[in-house]
Amino acid sequence: MLPVIYSDEFLDHETGHFHPENPERLRAIVSALKEAVFAAEIEWRSPTPPQGREIMPLLEKAHTQRYIYKVQEIALTGGGYLDGDTPISPRSYDVALLAVSAWLDGVDAVLTTENPVFVLTRPPGHHAEKDAGMGFCLFSNAAIAALYALKQPGINRVAILDWDVHHGNGTQAIVEANSQIVYCSLHQYPCYPGTGKGTERGFHNNVLNLPFPPGSDISVYQPVFEKKVIPFLTNFQPDLLIVSAGYDAIADDPLASINLQPQDFSLFTDYCLGITRKILFGLEGGYNLPTLGQSVLATIERCLV
Repeated sequence: MLPVIYSDEFLDHETGHFHPENPERLRAIVSALKEAVFAAEIEWRSPTPPQGREIMPLLEKAHTQRYIYKVQEIALTGGGYLDGDTPISPRSYDVALLAVSAWLDGVDAVLTTENPVFVLTRPPGHHAEKDAGMGFCLFSNAAIAALYALKQPGINRVAILDWDVHHGNGTQAIVEANSQIVYCSLHQYPCYPGTGKGTERGFHNNVLNLPFPPGSDISVYQPVFEKKVIPFLTNFQPDLLIVSAGYDAIADDPLASINLQPQDFSLFTDYCLGITRKILFGLEGGYNLPTLGQSVLATIERCLV
């Protein structure tokens, strides 16, 4: 059985009918998973309500109080925008806190079972910086999960692999000064948000940015995974691997120009499982609904082998 942490409350983050990061993304994935041949091997779990855990101290390790209160205030006053791409609806603050809690539940589940877990949440998080949300993201789920994991017994090293097509500027900014965390990103460049240069190494040689030119496909990605990503993560010997699992590097995705196919994520997942089975996969981007569902299926199916 593979736990999938999900709640219909994640649909309550309303972004507008024409916004690419909309509730239909989760509906498409849930539908694909429930119709999958391995549907009986998925264990659906609800996230812990934020009020049921001390979530604010964890949130404040990644974000400033001023920014957290700003998100809350915009939601409480009926909604608005953090920037032109990042809307907040009346329930967005509560839903974003629930998403953070789900990622923390994911950490707990992985460390308990020593096997993979998939966290199916929105809004995404890897663009959210310490004092600003952007790029559809409110709170930095992966970074917060990594910081939380380091507080758990026996966890001294956490690796974050970000295969979303966009660089996780927020994740990198929050974790790059922490010697117990490494961050590796594979992303299109040039592309939004314009960060993620290959020359960046972090404060402790703990950042590996791997920019890909538009048009890259699996024939370009595979040798980079084998020659750079796997050695970087393996040499770190992580006690936990967190994957910012974005699926917008698919050829049909409207927001980028990389030419991967859904089955390519089976290979990426195999590479990760070769490093450790203690993996938390958490949803980031992916905006073509049919291929989004297929790509998540490809990831989860490999974890069940």
